[in-house]
Amino acid sequence: MTSPGKKTRSLYDLYMAAAAAVREHDASCTTCSPTARCTAGRRLYGEFARLQDDHLTRLRAKKGTP
Repeated sequence: MTSPGKKTRSLYDLYMAAAAAVREHDASCTTCSPTARCTAGRRLYGEFARLQDDHLTRLRAKKGTP
């Protein structure tokens, strides 16, 4: 439920925000690499991947493609 006056963020907005958070973390974290991530990096990337999957699933459902 949202508060009065607050706009609900779309799945796409959440997905893009998660992508930005991963990029920001990757730019500043000295531990993360494309093949290994720190605890925070794994959490951020996991959330990004889940939102990306959800977004793509929604797009495929709209178009009727597998």
